[in-house]
Amino acid sequence: MLTLYIISNCDTCRKARNALDDKGIPFKTYDLRKDGLSAPLLEHILHRVPLVEAINKRSKTWRELSDEEKDFDANSGRELLLKHPTLLKRPLLEVDDETMLVGYQDGDYDKL
Repeated sequence: MLTLYIISNCDTCRKARNALDDKGIPFKTYDLRKDGLSAPLLEHILHRVPLVEAINKRSKTWRELSDEEKDFDANSGRELLLKHPTLLKRPLLEVDDETMLVGYQDGDYDKL
C-alpha cells in the first residue's frame, strides 16, 4: 500500500489526497506534524530522496531560519529536518521500496 507523508493543513497535501481518492488508489497517510519525524523515518525518506531535494526552501520555516542554519551540510541538514519537520517538502508519496514522489501537481499520479 502507498504511504502519503503529509501535514494535514497543507493545501498541496490535500490536493494529493484528493487525487489519490479520485483515482480509487488505496493509501495510508502519515502526518509529519502529528505523528512526528524520527531519525529512522528521516533516513528512510533520505534513502529515496536526496537531502537537497527534501528541504523545502520556499516554506515559512525556511525563511525564518538564520543564515547560519541555512548553510547546512549532510549532518546539519538532517538535524535541521528533525528539529523542524515542516521543512520537509511535501507531500511525499512512497510508491515502493525505492521510489518516493516529492511534491504534487495535477497529473503527477496519473501513471499510478
